[in-house]
Amino acid sequence: MKLGDVATYINGYAFKPKDRGEIGLPIIRIQDLTGNAYDLGFYDGEYPEKIEINYGDILISWSASLGVYIWNRGKALLNQHIFKVVFDKVDIDKKYFVYAVQKKLDEMKMKTHGATMKHIVKKDFDAILIPYPSLNEQMEIANNLDKVSRVIVAYKKELQLLDNLVKARFVELFGDPIKNPKGWEIVTIGDVVTEVRYGTSKPAVEGGKYPYLRMNNLTADGHLDLNDLKYIDIPDDEIEKCVVRKGDILFNRTNSIELVGKTAVFDLPEDMVIAGYIIRVRLNERILPEVFSQYMNLEALKDILRSMAKGAVNQANINAQELQSIKVYIPDMGLQKQFIEMKEQVDKSKVITITTLKKLTFIRNICYNNSKDF
Repeated sequence: MKLGDVATYINGYAFKPKDRGEIGLPIIRIQDLTGNAYDLGFYDGEYPEKIEINYGDILISWSASLGVYIWNRGKALLNQHIFKVVFDKVDIDKKYFVYAVQKKLDEMKMKTHGATMKHIVKKDFDAILIPYPSLNEQMEIANNLDKVSRVIVAYKKELQLLDNLVKARFVELFGDPIKNPKGWEIVTIGDVVTEVRYGTSKPAVEGGKYPYLRMNNLTADGHLDLNDLKYIDIPDDEIEKCVVRKGDILFNRTNSIELVGKTAVFDLPEDMVIAGYIIRVRLNERILPEVFSQYMNLEALKDILRSMAKGAVNQANINAQELQSIKVYIPDMGLQKQFIEMKEQVDKSKVITITTLKKLTFIRNICYNNSKDF
């Protein structure tokens, strides 16, 4: 059946910044669904009842970050770019519907439009086909997928715990970055760099020579995500301006206010090229790349980055000069190396966990594909 024939999809309301106060019902945005929430906002005025959401409602983000979610919190109001699903047309198991839509997200991405804020238009969304077996079959499929998904969630939590361990050990060794209780020397980032350079503005091309890192390839918690990797051709006489090599720092200078300033170490052996929204930073010998990246990913530093970012329509920016003005402490080099050794041990555990996650994802895909309906 077409998604448009399965349910009614109610779009959220375009709340304006002046609408967002500190009392009333929370306003739910895509960031609150994906886990990157910042400055939630509330509304205590009049609103159409249809945009009210409650525990158990199914929500679909159709712009920026496509996804389908089961709302697991209390009463709230729906911001624009999100559908609330109302099952008033056919009998369908909610969990089955979520899995069926998840299976179609890649197809939806192929139908998106827009340059800065990609989205799927309603007519294309409604035309997406999902399998519609009997209600009993839907429940059986959802139950099988639930079993695998629960194990996947457990391993993802393990990954998060390992990341939290690294963060906790960092603060234990070096102290709070703002209070600097250990009295480390304070300098600006400009004092510890040998080079700061923007990436290229050239577009990706089919069959390009170099892997092309864009802002979506940096995660909010400081890792590389190569799942959606594009390629690019760069003339030989320009490659040194935008190539990144092992040990370089990647800084996302332009993004939404919640994500601007994402920082990661490029730790891969293969050279890649960075897009213009990323700044390449090369450090001198005073601070190790992993220590610097971890410093920039502390919540206290993220607050600083958000406060200094210049806002535009759906975008915020921190330029190279502003980046170099940020203060950073310089811990003892022996402690820096001790931190790196600890992190390497944690990374070995993460590799095992990630490998297991990939196997579980493969199993989940088998569960999808072994169903005649999927």
